[in-house]
Amino acid sequence: MLEVKVIKRLEAARGRLELDLEFQCHPGEFLVISGQSGAGKTSLLRMIAGLMNPDYGKIQFNDQTWFGPKINLKPQERDCGLVFQQYSLFPNMTVEGNLKYALREDQSESDMEELLDIMEIKGLRNQKPAILSGGQQQRVALARTLVQKPGLLLLDEPLSALDRPMRIRLQEYLKEVHKKYELTTIMVTHDPSEALKLADRIIEIEEGKVVREGKPTEVFGNKSLSGKFQFTGTVIDIQEEELLAIASVLVGNQLIKVVISDVEQKSLRIGDEVIVASKAFNPIIKKV
Repeated sequence: MLEVKVIKRLEAARGRLELDLEFQCHPGEFLVISGQSGAGKTSLLRMIAGLMNPDYGKIQFNDQTWFGPKINLKPQERDCGLVFQQYSLFPNMTVEGNLKYALREDQSESDMEELLDIMEIKGLRNQKPAILSGGQQQRVALARTLVQKPGLLLLDEPLSALDRPMRIRLQEYLKEVHKKYELTTIMVTHDPSEALKLADRIIEIEEGKVVREGKPTEVFGNKSLSGKFQFTGTVIDIQEEELLAIASVLVGNQLIKVVISDVEQKSLRIGDEVIVASKAFNPIIKKV
């Protein structure tokens, strides 16, 4: 279990920001940190990883204190891996070279081969990063971190620079490796649909404070929104008919058409993230 209780004063674009955060992340959990730009999300990950020091507090992972009174372990002494939005691959090394560089001395290359296969980059093993697409580079960056088998995986908006189809595909990779390697994962994202798809639990931060936490549908949705099935998607079209309006919602690669009320039509815009739920035989829609 990860236990975090930190205070840190930062100089932000809008002035001084004081982070005052306390939370836990349970073993095997996929925890999403959400909030507007400048709320302190990236600084939080950097403090957990040891790249930034809190002013006060304690960070403990399992039975080891990473930060506390008279204790401040170096990043390489902490059992965690951090993946940024920037891929940060070694440009002079091949894909295989990047992964081999991350292997510990006591590790077998079979660990690397398994990840090359899972991430579908085995055919790229002899290529250098410069000729790879953004999605391919991000898979390599993730594989390079995972090959070290970190106890805690930290993800700082790793998919935000990718187009939507590639982003959806890499979300599936994240779900697969999180489950397969029984990871404890903390991910920062601005994308509600991404959070709803991946998270077991969400913590929302505003101006350095935790303002809300809970299951994805509790944080982004409406607790009164009931239904046997719930999906998240994006409104891509709204058509007005003679007596009603229909919203076309893209859920993954599937298009769902939902009849919406006059009130919903006025509040919805193309590009909005929504929750679509079943109620009896009729789908209902709720803006995230």
